Amino acid sequence: MAGVERTRDAERTRADILAVATREFADQGYAGARVNEIADKTSTTKRMIYYYFGGKEQLYVAVLEQAYRRIRALEQQLDVEHLDPVEAIRELAALTFDHHEQHPDFIRLVSIENIHRAEHIARSTVLSGLANPALDVLGAILRRGWDAGVFREDVDALDVHQVISAYCVFRIANRHTFGAIFGRDLLDPAQREHQRTMLGDLVVAHLTAR
Repeated sequence: MAGVERTRDAERTRADILAVATREFADQGYAGARVNEIADKTSTTKRMIYYYFGGKEQLYVAVLEQAYRRIRALEQQLDVEHLDPVEAIRELAALTFDHHEQHPDFIRLVSIENIHRAEHIARSTVLSGLANPALDVLGAILRRGWDAGVFREDVDALDVHQVISAYCVFRIANRHTFGAIFGRDLLDPAQREHQRTMLGDLVVAHLTAR
């Protein structure tokens, strides 16, 4: 039992570090985040952070891996087999919309990693292995749509993923600049269902265009 409890304590400590590190990297960027600050905001020490993760870069990569794993897991759990292809694609688009809205730190982390030209993601074998799960669900929906004759066949899963991701990331990443220029808050609760429905309409209209 002592060994089990030690394992649980280690898992809790690691999860605590990752949660704090996620906020710190999202707020301060990779260059601005400090391991000392992360240690001060957790129930552990800088030495323990290095013990669990190896260093700042490895901690940052672990944060990215966890963030991407979460959305890939949600996509894999999406039950759309009972839906027709049009409704299924709407459900997948809505899932991405909801996830990105609920996890703005994910969008900040992606933006930060793009500033670094994906140099950290490129070193992660975990993240490179998450590409297929991102497309598997989409691919299955598209195949059903092709078989039913409702989707155009010159669009692949990566095309659709790009369109959905672009819309959802823009809404979070550009909220403040868009609001300052155009006077519209993209996260205004009164506009939420309109924005969510519009995403589904855009994707479906493209997939069913002749």
